[in-house]
Amino acid sequence: MRFDSIEKINDLVAAFESRSLPKSEWTHLAHLTVGLHYCFGHPFGVAKNLMSDGIYWLNDAHGTPNTETSGYHETLTVFWLNEISSMIERNPGDDIVQLAVRLGDELNDTKLALKHYSRELLFSTEARRAFVPPDLDPEQGTDPFEVPELTTPALSPTG
Repeated sequence: MRFDSIEKINDLVAAFESRSLPKSEWTHLAHLTVGLHYCFGHPFGVAKNLMSDGIYWLNDAHGTPNTETSGYHETLTVFWLNEISSMIERNPGDDIVQLAVRLGDELNDTKLALKHYSRELLFSTEARRAFVPPDLDPEQGTDPFEVPELTTPALSPTG
C-alpha cells in the first residue's frame, strides 16, 4: 500500500497506536510512514520514544515476543528515524503526504542499514537492546541528530 493521502497516513497511525494494525499490514513502508508521522511532528527524542513504545506494544498485540533475539530492535529504529529525519531536512518545502510518497521512492530498501553496519553487529543482542553506531560508516551514526540516552522499553508488558 502506498500512503499517498493524509487520510491513509492518519488511518495507519491510528491503527498503529490502537494496536489494531494487522500484522500483514505492518510492512517496512508502514514502519517508515509511522516514523515519518512522528518525526514530522515531534523532536527526534520524542519521535523515537513514540515509535519504540508503539512497536513494542504492537509486537505484543501480534504475539511477537520482544526479546534479545526477536521483536523490537533499537538500532534499526534509530537508524530508520535518522534516515527519515534527514529526508525531511533535505525537503523542507514538502508536506507530510509528499514526504510519505518519497519514503517509497527513497527509503524502501530494507537492506539499507547493511550499507552502514556489518550483519554481525546489526543483528547482535547489543544492537537490538541499545543504539550502536555503524561499524562500516561511522558518520551515519552521528548525523543529523545526536541520539540521547533514552530508556528502552522493558522486554515484557509487565516490566
